[in-house]
Amino acid sequence: MQGLRCYNPLADGGVRLELTTTTTSPLAIDVTESTEMRIQRLISENPVIIFSRPSCCMCHVMKRLLSTIGVHPTVIELEEDEIAAFRDAPPALYIGGACVGGLESLVALHLSNNLVPKLVETGALRSNEFLITS
Repeated sequence: MQGLRCYNPLADGGVRLELTTTTTSPLAIDVTESTEMRIQRLISENPVIIFSRPSCCMCHVMKRLLSTIGVHPTVIELEEDEIAAFRDAPPALYIGGACVGGLESLVALHLSNNLVPKLVETGALRSNEFLITS
C-alpha cells in the first residue's frame, strides 16, 4: 500500500487526507510488511473500516449511511495491484474486525435494525449517541 490514502473524518463533516511513513501511527506504512499483513493490521486496529477502489460511488453511499448514524469510518483506497492481494472485492466494510461485506450487506444490516447494535457492541458507537425518533 505504498500509495495508501486514508481519509479521516473531521468533526465538522470534512475529511483530512493523511499519508504517513512513521511506525507510530496505526496507518503507518511499513515497507517490510506484506500487503496482506498490512490489510489485516488495519482491519484489527480500526473499529469501522472500508476498503475501496478510487472514486467508488458505493463507498460514498456507505460512508454517508454510517455518518448519518454517527460513525465515521476509516476509508482506505487500494491501488489496482493491491486489490489482487485483497480477499474481498472492494468496497468491503469491516466492523469490529469482521467483514460485513459491501453496500448491499450494509443496507440489509441497517434495514433489519442490526447495524446500530453491532456498532455499539464493537465500540464504534456509544448507545446514547444514536437516538431513534418516531
